[in-house]
Amino acid sequence: MCKIIANVLLTLLHLVAIASSDESDCPNIKLKTQWGGHPSPEISYRPIPVKYVVIHHTVTPECDTFPTCAELLQNMQNYHTQSLKYDDIGYNFLIASDGTVYEGTGWLIIGAHTYGYNTNGTGIAFIGDYTAKLPSAAALTSAKKLLSCGVKTGNLQENYELLGGRQAFPTLSPGITLYNEIQQWDHWIPNPQP
Repeated sequence: MCKIIANVLLTLLHLVAIASSDESDCPNIKLKTQWGGHPSPEISYRPIPVKYVVIHHTVTPECDTFPTCAELLQNMQNYHTQSLKYDDIGYNFLIASDGTVYEGTGWLIIGAHTYGYNTNGTGIAFIGDYTAKLPSAAALTSAKKLLSCGVKTGNLQENYELLGGRQAFPTLSPGITLYNEIQQWDHWIPNPQP
């Protein structure tokens, strides 16, 4: 019972922080309940603000409409929980081609996106495969707004460090084209040390 009350209080505090920030600083975020995600059976909260942001791509088809994205995310959550045995969808946030940001585990809950960076890092995945092309301009803009929003709401450290998944473990994520792009962003670091 105490855990449920604590979860509700943390969620309310999080929503108040977002509501009190300037709306232009935060992208449109669809909550997990809105896209049809199921609640995690096991929730582990992490201390905020976090130090790292890890960028990934999902290597799935892209999506740019709510119904298509919702179905894709439901399937991804099922794969992560049933096949990979994660407690929830692995990413904290996912970004669609139309620029909509979808909540995965969100700011406060530990994800399963990058070994060594799950507790102290936020995993942001662009929906699609960005090996040979960049995400849409709308998706890139939303990612930068999400980062700014994270700092302003106290979920990310002001001096957070940004890296691509490939810098933390053997993977091609976030795709070579997107990886080259994020190296030009503020806060990107060449040699992360979790």
